Amino acid sequence: METVATPCPRFSGLRRSSPSFHNAPFHINSHLRLSSSRKPSRAVVAMAGSGKFFVGGNWKCNGTKDSITKLVSDLNSAKLESDVDVVVSPPFVYLDMVSSSLTDRIEVSAQNSWIGKGGAFTGEISVEQLKDISCKWVILGHSERRHVIGEDDQFIGKKAAYALNEGLGVIACIGELLEEREAGKTFDVCFQQLKAFADVVPSWDNIVIAYEPVWAIGTGKVATPQQAQEVHLAVRDWLKKNVSEEVASKTRIIYGGSVNGSNCGELAKQEDIDGFLVGGASLKGPEFATIVNSVTSKKVAA
Repeated sequence: METVATPCPRFSGLRRSSPSFHNAPFHINSHLRLSSSRKPSRAVVAMAGSGKFFVGGNWKCNGTKDSITKLVSDLNSAKLESDVDVVVSPPFVYLDMVSSSLTDRIEVSAQNSWIGKGGAFTGEISVEQLKDISCKWVILGHSERRHVIGEDDQFIGKKAAYALNEGLGVIACIGELLEEREAGKTFDVCFQQLKAFADVVPSWDNIVIAYEPVWAIGTGKVATPQQAQEVHLAVRDWLKKNVSEEVASKTRIIYGGSVNGSNCGELAKQEDIDGFLVGGASLKGPEFATIVNSVTSKKVAA
């Protein structure tokens, strides 16, 4: 039975330590904008940032040769909007197979990489190996790596720095646990995770930030468009304040957490949502294409 996405729990915990955030209604409010002026980057697309819409599919630890062959065939025949960067992330053992059979329209990402050059690190995957099979991206900081495997902020930051220095793009994941949101720590957690990247990365040119509230990943619960927008806006403002205005504008901030073909359109309409990192729905070619094509929801009259 297919999981139906439901609205997230009725709580608004973002940051108890800041009255201006905590006492506000949980819909986006103008006083949450740390930077008040904003110019649209493209006349026909409602995006706060200047980056191209980005959709990634994280296949996680799923698939067989047969099912992945079928999925690749579906993706190769899908009609995708041209103004979207599309990436899929198969399990490591299928990366080369997917890379060699997938249309050039879609790039390939790994789900993990090691903190430095390869060697005596049993079970790990080096950036050099990923580049050798034409992999362009790597997902780092995913909640399953943080909370199941036990990777901490600093370790993840160092992984990202090494991957970027070696020429891979990084999909940098951040997001809070349910108890952290209920305790009003959403912004604190996300900003701490961002800082671990900002402290070590050589450049933000090849980084996409994926905000994934952990309570929404694979649970069927999805943040409302307003809830997701509120955090995305705060992340962009953090980048402006702590990195630069240029980085805040250029960096894509994408949403992940039970995104599917039914809810992607409303989420995509939000100004600071620059795309998606998709889990289960990315294993279904036609539905993933629908999510990619949700960029059309952003388009407005010039």
